[in-house]
Amino acid sequence: MSGTGQEQSVGIPPAEQASGARLATLRILLSNEFGLLVLIVLFAIIFSTISPAFLSKFSLYALGRTSAVNIMIGFSMMVVIITGGLNLSVGSIGVCAAMFGGLLMQAFAMPWPLAVCGGLAMGAALGALNGFIIVRSGLHSFIITLATMSIFFGVMIFLTRAESYRDISPAFTSFGRMKLVGIISPLLLVSALAGVLLSVLFRYTALGREMLATGANERAAELSGIRVNRIITYCHLLSGVLAGVAGLMLVSRTGAAIPSMAGQLGQDWLLPAFLGPVLGGTLLTGGRVSVLGTFLGSFLVTMLTTGLLLMQVGAFWMQTYLGMLLLAAVLIDMVRRSYLTRRKLI
Repeated sequence: MSGTGQEQSVGIPPAEQASGARLATLRILLSNEFGLLVLIVLFAIIFSTISPAFLSKFSLYALGRTSAVNIMIGFSMMVVIITGGLNLSVGSIGVCAAMFGGLLMQAFAMPWPLAVCGGLAMGAALGALNGFIIVRSGLHSFIITLATMSIFFGVMIFLTRAESYRDISPAFTSFGRMKLVGIISPLLLVSALAGVLLSVLFRYTALGREMLATGANERAAELSGIRVNRIITYCHLLSGVLAGVAGLMLVSRTGAAIPSMAGQLGQDWLLPAFLGPVLGGTLLTGGRVSVLGTFLGSFLVTMLTTGLLLMQVGAFWMQTYLGMLLLAAVLIDMVRRSYLTRRKLI
């Protein structure tokens, strides 16, 4: 039985209690999540001042609908980064899953719930294939997923003849275009639900803890009885499912499954895939994850993109700014963690 906060503090000198409270407050203020919240509010003020249309109902709805996809893309990369790996084929897997779901709806007249399950199964299969090749070959995931990025996309283009599937179930497309209370896209709620489920996975399940342990120290995890190869495969499988969700979100939003929806070879997804987790505090070396941080980081990236578009900034400069943001995020996180380590706050 745990006591109340007052009972637990009995016997602790007031000076130590105050010091502990200050350290806890400092830890929160220096966290990635708090910093991202401040940046979101700051840029919202800046963009709304420059362009009043930024806070219009349509703009907020479009922001939520676009950020929902970017958040899911960030989650897809995040679940692989926690093991110290990478998945450069996120975009290719997402497009393959979306195209397969579109094929099932158009060519086989399959009900959209079954078609969505089929698309997610395709994403899971391609993700698991990545994991299988990585653990069997012993090569770094960067090399394997760089290769499969081209392979998956090329095979998809060959099989579909680069044709789009536009005969999509109206019920499925209406979901992607629906407005809740006038400004909220249900796609954003899907991403939020995915975030909650991932948080439960990493915080409360043995599988999630094994994923984190594998990323923190693969050798120690193996010695403690964790089947590291299986965990790595599971992470890539989960990454494939989440990439498939992102792809199917785009189909629901646009009303068509298009081979170029993620750019050539799916490369348009790579920068958002890295920005969300890195800004959110997920360590590229593995072992630490922040689902809320990834959510906020991906939302911030979408907000910046939307704001720059309203300011009529060219696409080239937009990619430049986002690349600079990624570099700055990595450097700032290094400085932050060094400071917290010196102060013995982590």
